[in-house]
Amino acid sequence: MFDLQKRLESLKDAFNTIWQKLDVDNRLEKLVALEREVAVPEIWNNPDVAREKTTKVAQLHDELDSWTLLKTQINDLAELMQLGDESLTEEFSEQLSAMEANLDKLKQELRFTGKYDHNGAILRITAGAGGTEAMDWSGMLERMYLRWAEQHNVKAAILDRVDGEEAGIKTSVIEMTGSNVYGQLKSEHGTHRLVRLSPFNADHLRQTSFSLVEVLPIIENDDDVQIDPKDLRIDVYHSGGHGGQSVNTTNSAVRITHLPTNIVVAIQNERSQLQNKEKAMEILRGKLQQMMQEQNAESVDKLRAGESASWGQQIRNYVLHPYKLVKDTRTKYEENDAEAVLDGKIDGFITSFLDN
Repeated sequence: MFDLQKRLESLKDAFNTIWQKLDVDNRLEKLVALEREVAVPEIWNNPDVAREKTTKVAQLHDELDSWTLLKTQINDLAELMQLGDESLTEEFSEQLSAMEANLDKLKQELRFTGKYDHNGAILRITAGAGGTEAMDWSGMLERMYLRWAEQHNVKAAILDRVDGEEAGIKTSVIEMTGSNVYGQLKSEHGTHRLVRLSPFNADHLRQTSFSLVEVLPIIENDDDVQIDPKDLRIDVYHSGGHGGQSVNTTNSAVRITHLPTNIVVAIQNERSQLQNKEKAMEILRGKLQQMMQEQNAESVDKLRAGESASWGQQIRNYVLHPYKLVKDTRTKYEENDAEAVLDGKIDGFITSFLDN
């Protein structure tokens, strides 16, 4: 029993250290406050705000429930062991082993210590030069990330999409929400390169294509990224996307230009003009925050236009001919099953990036 007591104390110390690092107490207080807000019927007078807050409640439960359950289990086991019943030694040992394994699994949370790691993410996929080849490659990447989201119970919504003339996409903007989504997908930010035999020319020649994937945190608090309204040009226009008669007969699409940095964000879908503007501002805040990180700038007004990493950082090669290999240029992690990677199996690349 003495050895079990030592194991339990070691488990408690490790657990308490991580609990404090993850600031669980404050996050639990935030959860309680949000639950009080969504319990008030009047909140549904503004459905968008209500949905946003209920989504945040669900996200916090996803992040915290496992920790609160393990804390309860540890405390319950400590009380039982204090009774000193030697006949339960084997059962205590099994419970301890299960809790130790659970804590090891939950330690992965320590990877997500960035300010926005627990937030959702906006993915912007843009085809590079190369016409149909690059557009098809961008469409393949879009599918890869949508399959990853599906496999990880992450909610994905396409906010804006411009199809290619023959295949694939010119651009796609995807909003992904769930637990630690930005913390996981920030590893995907950069230029992705594909090498394959072209399916789009008669000679079936080897072709290299590029696509830019931008991963931006969803920033809900305007105070985190302060934007001077005088620095914005906002244009509204007829949406050219699908969505029915109302989309095509009203100026619902929104284009926002941040004049100091020349960043342009355009959103057009079935939403109203106001909702499109809110989404465009959300993406702009994420893009500006990304630039602040890249340039080590303390505020938006310190940013320098045109100095984002953008197309300059090639992060991953996907080779489908003459052999099959996907290799990350930063971590050197690689996978031989390229088809599985393109079907959403990117966790190895994510883990390798986070461990570096």
